[in-house]
This record gives sequence, structure tokens and C-alpha cells, in this order.
Amino acid sequence: MVYRSLDSVTVKDVEALGISSELAQEIHKKVTEIVRDYGSATPEAWNRISKHVLTPNLPFSLHQALYYGCYKDFGPDPPAWIPDPESALFTNIGRLLERHGKEFLGSKYRDPISSFSHLQEFSVSNPEVYWKTVLDEMCIDFSVPPNCILQSPSEESLTLNPGGKWLPGAFVNPAKNCLNVNSKRSLDDIVIIWRDEGDDDLPVKSMTLKELQTEVWLVAHALNALGLNRGSAIAIDMPMNVYSVIIYLAIVLAGYVVVSIADSFAPLEISTRLKISKAKAIFTQDLIIRGEKSLPLYSRVVEAQAPMAIVLPAKSSSFNIKLRDGDISWPEFLERVKKLKGDVFKAVEQPIEAFTNILFSSGTTGEPKAIPWTNGSPFKAAADAWCHMDIRKGDIVAWPTNLGWMMGPWLVYASLLNGASMALYNGSPLSSGFSKFVQDAKVTMLGVIPSIVRTWKSTDCIAGYDWSSIRCFSSTGEASNVDEYLWLMGRACYKPVIEYCGGTEIGGGFVSGSFLQPQSLAAFSTSVMGCRLFILGDDGHPIPEDAPGMGELALGPLMFGSSSTLLNASHYDVYFKEMPSWNGLILRRHGDVFERTSRGYYRAHGRADDTMNIGGIKVSSVEIERICNAVDSSVLETAAIGVPPADGGPEHLVIAVVFKDPDNSTSDLNKLRISFNSAVQRNLNPLFKVSHVVALPSLPRTATNKVMRRVLRQQLAQVDHNSKL
Repeated sequence: MVYRSLDSVTVKDVEALGISSELAQEIHKKVTEIVRDYGSATPEAWNRISKHVLTPNLPFSLHQALYYGCYKDFGPDPPAWIPDPESALFTNIGRLLERHGKEFLGSKYRDPISSFSHLQEFSVSNPEVYWKTVLDEMCIDFSVPPNCILQSPSEESLTLNPGGKWLPGAFVNPAKNCLNVNSKRSLDDIVIIWRDEGDDDLPVKSMTLKELQTEVWLVAHALNALGLNRGSAIAIDMPMNVYSVIIYLAIVLAGYVVVSIADSFAPLEISTRLKISKAKAIFTQDLIIRGEKSLPLYSRVVEAQAPMAIVLPAKSSSFNIKLRDGDISWPEFLERVKKLKGDVFKAVEQPIEAFTNILFSSGTTGEPKAIPWTNGSPFKAAADAWCHMDIRKGDIVAWPTNLGWMMGPWLVYASLLNGASMALYNGSPLSSGFSKFVQDAKVTMLGVIPSIVRTWKSTDCIAGYDWSSIRCFSSTGEASNVDEYLWLMGRACYKPVIEYCGGTEIGGGFVSGSFLQPQSLAAFSTSVMGCRLFILGDDGHPIPEDAPGMGELALGPLMFGSSSTLLNASHYDVYFKEMPSWNGLILRRHGDVFERTSRGYYRAHGRADDTMNIGGIKVSSVEIERICNAVDSSVLETAAIGVPPADGGPEHLVIAVVFKDPDNSTSDLNKLRISFNSAVQRNLNPLFKVSHVVALPSLPRTATNKVMRRVLRQQLAQVDHNSKL
């Protein structure tokens, strides 16, 4: 659509968008005054329009007309939100800079907004000062303090541990820190707010810090009563609700290791993760209740041949399933230690390198990479939230996720370690019930993934709910879509979207947005604090740090909170082998293709390797291909490719098929697509969807017989775009 510049918009143009004549005249008058005072194509003009003209109740077509009209001739990366200098002073980073700006930056320091990029560089070049300051700001309590912040790798240890050693000598328990009383909160402060689907007309439920302590201590006592060795792995395969959060914290508090398993996984995927982690027990539910549907969960755990299961009822009033011999119901599990309720559980303090959580990220061989989070990883997650989403005391943080993915533990630590409350909706985030929960809980930071936003926009399930309490959104997991995120901002009176991209193996993000920088839609404005980014050119070496360009992303290796080991693969081979060096340090592989724009923003362009991103979940092509190859006897081989839509947004899963008999290429490909869909959802993940199937005479391959996925991605992008999926 062609949009008119703001200085040429007429009252009739506004009326044509379905707005009454009287209201159209009022809107036109306000826009005309803003154009007169701030110009027709400036960020300040859009800032005024977004705050003083547009409301959630006005047609989105008007929002589009004014946004695109304002930036008609602006060029790339128009800011959808710009920081306010006064408000910036009261952000976490703003306060930090007002106190330490001149000490850290010297004559470079002017004010929080103009000096933000200098602080980011300082955080990389002066990790000792920066990280000590931030850990102090978050009131992190070490039972034994670290000898230093960073022990850089020596030449001898460079190939063993290129990322150095962080907080060496420290002993700590991150769950204890989540439960501590400190300057950020008291025992009476609310730390969890929740609601169950179906109770949408009832008041939200809440739990104070004192109540959370009591519940976590009791579960920790009950865990000890199981007689497991300290450090044993204990899985959680549950929806993310108040009970799973209590269990998660109790496992860490008692010195065990959480094994994160998503509640959507099929039995085979559950079994794989249990075997890799050598889990000794698992917490799960009998069912997952979504609306009128009851989805089996315990039966999947049983089919996965899980170890001893502690089984919670989905509804506290009913528990009717028969358990295996050796499995324990939740009431029985707690009954054993009921006399200890209220007794303090002494946290198990362990070395900083001790494992607290085993999470999984897809590898390229079909088996998921088992990534341990150490005692240090939670502090990286919380620091990202403190720095970039500005999470602090008084905030209420919601992010529809699961403990099976890194954003589940991230949410726990990002909220509790920063003195905020977490908001949990035990139900589908795609419903109007969730929209009402955001309103009723007065959520201030709402995390999303683009596919959720797309559904909200298409169903309009947010209409009529007041999201004005939101201070910011944050988005991760997939590439965002400009129009969808313009719509999202408009639901909360144009609060910023802080884009956030990282990885399980990093403990958080490497690129993000900030409250102290203009935010452009579907773009990242900065490297995360403490991280240095490199874009590799065609020769495999970094292009100049400030130059625009696109290529595979590499990371500076000295990142606080990032992994240094894998349970089932060589960490060095996966992340460092054959990577270029910079200033004597081996760069760390990430695998995404990134662009740095002429205005200094970053944009993601999908995976450079064989791992794709479907619905916010990274998955190996090999995993999908293994399933699809067995669906139909006429199939010789398949290639699973994630194809980004032409207009941006989450990748589409396209399957290229080579038939044994070339004449079969004219067969019913839609029928085959349905079969692939069914098999992938049954055996891998019910959230995955095959968008398109394409028949090819052969797959393009290298001289060493590797499938050339980049070539296929380019070819299939044309098919996918033309089909308008």
C-alpha cells in the first residue's frame, strides 16, 4: 500500500479508514499541529502522534497510515519509540550512570542516553568493574566471595576453555538468592501472581516472599527424604505454574540439578533427555488442561520409561489415575515431611561451576545438545533483565513459556533476583483469558514470541482489555514482523518492544534493545552488556566492527554466564573449532546470520547451519528428516528447511522431497504434507507445522555429499512466497 506523507493527509483520508467525521477532524487537527511543530517526517513527530493521537481503540489502519506516512522518506530503521531523557534517569542503567558515569567513562560521560553505547563498550573492556557493580546492584549474596571476576584464559588453556573462568573460588546458591530478604524486598512483598484458565472472572491469586520460602523449604525437605545423592539430576515435565516454579527452586536450593523438559514433548523426546541427563526422578502432572481439553502428560512420561515420578494433579480436587509401582503422588510426597513445614531449609552452597540445570538445544546430528547451566548462569539471565528490560522492584513480569526452554528459568531468575513479581497464567496465552490476566495482574513487562502476537492480532482477543500498566514488551525466539509489532505497541499506548536474542548456551542474550536508545521495529539496537559481536565476511573473518554488512554471527568468547561444557558433545568442537581469532582470542560460533544496518541496528536472518527455528523452538533438520523419511515408502529422501516469509516473521517449515520413482513427483503433495504434519507432531512436537511440500529430482549437494541447505533455502523461499503461506 502507498501511504501519504503526514503533511498531505486530509480529513477525508482519515474518514476513509472507518472513522467518524467529527473524530477524523479532531485527529487531523492534532496531526497538523504536530507536523507544524516537529516536521512531517521526524522521529519526534511520530513520538508525539503515538502518545497523543493514537489509542488502542482506533482502527489499526490509522496507526499504519500515520506511522508509514511519517517515515515515508526516512530510510531504513525508523524508530517506533524514542527514550524520554527524564524517564531515562530513573531506569536501572540511568541510575547507575548518574552515580558512576564519570568514574567509569571519564570525560565521555554526558547523560544516560548519549553515553549508553560508551557504557556497553566499558562493560566489555572492563569486566571486573562492570560485573562487580551489577552483581552488587542485584544484591547477590555469595557464601564465599569470588577471588576475582574473570580469570582470562592463558595461552596453554586457550583450546580447553577459550571463555575463561568467571567468579573463580565463589560458593553460592542462586535459589537462596531468589528467596532472600534484601534492600529490594521484604517478606510481605508479593513475588508470584497467577490465575488458572477458567477462573478468569475470579481475582488473581498471589504469594508473598514468606509464603514462597515456606513452600520451597518444604519441597526441599521432601527431596532430601527421597535419599538421592547430592547433585543428582531431577527432571521437571510440567506446565509453567506456581507448583513447577516452587519445585524448580527447591531442587536448586537443595543442591540437586534440574533437568528441563518441555510439556509438549512426545515420549521419545522425553526419554532422550532423561537418558542424556541420567535423571533419577521426575516431577510431572497427570494431565494438562487447556479449556475443555485434557491432554495426557503422565502417560507420556510412563511411555518414556521415566525413573520415579512425583505426580501432581492438574486440578487439586481430583486425582484419579493409577500410578506405576514406585511413583508417588504429590500429596504423599509432601505428607512424609509435613512436620517440617515452616522449618528453614539450609541452602546447599556450591562452587560457581557446579551445575544447577540441564537444558537442551537442538544439535545438527539429531540428538539434542545437553547444556548445563552453572551457579553463575542465573545471574547472567537476571543481569540482562536488569540492564535491558529495566526489571526492578515493583515490576510484574509475564512471559508465556515453559521450564523446558531457557526462557522458563530465565523468567524465574529475571524477576525474583531483581525484586520483581512473576505473573503466571496456567492456560493458553492465545485466549482472551490471558489478555484479561495481563490486565488484572497489572503486568508491567510482557514477554512474547512473534507467533503469539500474530495470533493475537488475527483473533483480536486483546480488544477491550486495558494494558496500560505495561512499561515494555520483550520479544525473543523468532524473527519479528514490523506490522505485527507496530500493532502490539499500539495495544499498550506505544510502549517499546525490547527485542532480545541469545541462546540456552549463553544463559541469556547477546543482542537486545534498551530503554536508553531509540527502538526500531524487528531490530536490535545494541550488543548486550558484556558481549561483543562480530559479523563474519565472505573470507570467514570479522568485518570492521562499525561497518554495515551481513554474514554469520560470531561472539567474543569472554561472556559472563556462557557455557563451557556440554554433556554429550565436545564444547570446543561445537563452539570454537575452526573459528577465526580476534586480538588473540578465539571467537565463539553462534550460527545465526545477522545484518548490521547503516544506522547501527542489528537484524536476524535465520540460521547459517542445519538448525532451524520453528515457532520459537530451535530444531535440527535431521530430526525432522528422520521422521519424514519414514512416512511414505515412495519417499527416497527429504530435506527440512526453515524459510523466512517475505514480509518477515517466524520461519515456515518447508519439506523438499525426492521420490524413489521420478514419476511420483506429480502425486498428491498436499496429502503428503498432511502425513508429514501428523508424523512430526506425533513424534517430535505438536506445535510444529509443515507449511509446504516441494518435489525435487534430487537435492543439491557438496562434493562431500552434504546437502546445500542455503541453496535449497533460496529456492524454496520463492515457492513459499509465491504460495502466500
